Amino acid sequence: MLKEWENKKILILGFGKEGKDTYLFLRKIFKDKILGIADKKEKIEDKILKGDKKINYHLGKTYLKSLKDYDIILKSPGIPIHIPEIERAFKEKKITSQTEIFLKFLRKKVIGVTGTKGKSTTSSLIFHVLKNAGFKVNLVGNIGTPVLNFLLKKEKNDYFVSELSAHQLYNLKISPHIAIFLNFYPEHLDYYKSKKEYFKAKANIAKHQEKDDYFIFNDYQKILKDFSKKIKSKKYPISICKIKKNWIYFKNKKIIDINKIRLLGDHNLDNLKFVIILTKILNIDDKILKRAIYSFKPLSHRLEFIGNFKGIKFINDSIATIPEATVFAISAIKDVDTLILGGFDRNLNFKKLAKEIKKRKIKNLIFFPDTGKKIYNEILKIKKKSKHKFYFVDNMRDAVKIAFLVTKKRKSCLLSPASASFNLFSDYKERGNLFKKYVKYYGRQI
Repeated sequence: MLKEWENKKILILGFGKEGKDTYLFLRKIFKDKILGIADKKEKIEDKILKGDKKINYHLGKTYLKSLKDYDIILKSPGIPIHIPEIERAFKEKKITSQTEIFLKFLRKKVIGVTGTKGKSTTSSLIFHVLKNAGFKVNLVGNIGTPVLNFLLKKEKNDYFVSELSAHQLYNLKISPHIAIFLNFYPEHLDYYKSKKEYFKAKANIAKHQEKDDYFIFNDYQKILKDFSKKIKSKKYPISICKIKKNWIYFKNKKIIDINKIRLLGDHNLDNLKFVIILTKILNIDDKILKRAIYSFKPLSHRLEFIGNFKGIKFINDSIATIPEATVFAISAIKDVDTLILGGFDRNLNFKKLAKEIKKRKIKNLIFFPDTGKKIYNEILKIKKKSKHKFYFVDNMRDAVKIAFLVTKKRKSCLLSPASASFNLFSDYKERGNLFKKYVKYYGRQI
C-alpha cells in the first residue's frame, strides 16, 4: 500500500485529531521513515510522539515555509486554502488528504453525506438503520472516527458512512460509491472566496462518480437539480418521497408514520427521505427501517429538548451556524417566546431570518456579538412596528439568566444562533453545553 511514497518526503500539515490519525497510519507503514509535522502551535506535546526521533517539526508562525521542502503533504481540513504557500502546493499537486486516500482504496464501500445543514443527523440515522439491518458498518469522517487506520484493519466492513464537509471534499478527484447531497446554502465564506467556490467543493461528493454509482439529491433546490444533470451515476431525487396526512410515502407506499418519530422540524422530514431512498437501493426491509427510525434519538445540540424548568421549555440548537438553520428551528418550534442568537461574523445575509422572526412574532431576542447587532439592524429595517424586546449580552450565563426572567410560562426558549461560535466559544458544542449548564443552574434556583 502506497509503495510509491517510499522515496518521497512526507509532511503532515495540521496536528489535530485527523493529523494524529494520519501520523499513526504513516508510522505503521513507514516504520523508519523521517516524517514532517507542521502546525501553527509553538509546541506539540503528545504521548503518541514519545520516543519517535524520526520527526522534523515545523512549528509556530513560520510553519508554512516548510511546504516547499516536501513531495507529499497530507493536509488537515481546517488549514485555510487561500494562503500563498497552500495555493502553490495545490498547483504543484503536492497536497492530498485522508479523504482522498481512503476513497482511493475503499470507495465502493463508502456512503458519503454532504450538505450545508443536516449532515450529522442524516449520517447518524443511516448508521443506525444499517446497524439495525445487520450490516457491518462504521461512522467515519467529520462526525465519526478518522478514516485512515481502517485501511490497515483486517476485519471487513460492508459500508462506511462518511459525513463529508466542504473542506474534506475540496479538490477531490474521486467520489464515493453512494453520494448524498442534502441541501446547499451559503456558508464558510470566510474560508472560500465565493458561494461558487464553496459549491464547487461540495459538488465533488458526486462529480467523479461512475455509471454504477448512486446519487441521492435534493431536487427541490434548483442548484442541485441542475448539478444532477451533469452526473454520470444513477440518480434518485428526494421528490420520489411524498408527505401526505402525517405519513412519508415512497412512490405510492406508506413508509414512515411522522407521529412516531422523535426528530423535530420539516428539514428532518427531508433528511428521512434520503434515508428511505438509500434503504431501497440497499434492499433493506421496510419493517427494519421503521423500527430503526422510530427508535432513533436526536443528536446533542440539534433541536435538543433540555427540559421544562420553572414552566419554560428550553431547546438547544447550538449547531445552527447559518441563518437558514435558525429559520428551520423557529418553524419547527411553534411557541418560541425567547430566541438566543448571534455569534462569529462570516459575512452571511440575515434578511430572511429577520423576516421570519417578525412573522413568528418572537417577543424576546437575546443577542451575542458580533452578528447579533447585524440581525438586530435587519429587524429594525422591516417597517412594521416592532413589539420585540432586545437584549445584548457577551456571555451565556447572562443570556440564560435573562431568558428565565422574560420568557412566558408554557412557552419555549430556543438557542439557535444562526452564526458560528468562535468569537466567544471554542465551538458549537461548548456553546450548547454552557447553555445546558446554566439552564439547569438557574432552573434549580428557588
